[in-house]
Amino acid sequence: MNKPSTAAALAFALGTSLALATASAQAGEMKDTMKDAKDMESMEKCFGVALKGKNDCKAGAGTSCAGTSKIDYQGNAWSLVPEGTCAETASPTSPTGFGQLEAFEEISS
Repeated sequence: MNKPSTAAALAFALGTSLALATASAQAGEMKDTMKDAKDMESMEKCFGVALKGKNDCKAGAGTSCAGTSKIDYQGNAWSLVPEGTCAETASPTSPTGFGQLEAFEEISS
């Protein structure tokens, strides 16, 4: 084999290896993204359980999104929790004493 063909073969081999490694990494990232999406499907919004500034998103009028709740256990601020656990999560401002699946007006504690 002459030098130009050896160099070309080496470049091709390295390029192929790099392409396969990149494809493998992208496949792994896609799998992680799909797993995260599936995990999100088994989560639910639970109102009244977030601490001040720790809500996941939408804390009512005058706020925009995550981290904007003004008080602990704000009735219109929610956090994602595993599906089925909201009604078992303590919320001292909730009328029932537990998180709610819908926004509510806080009671004084």
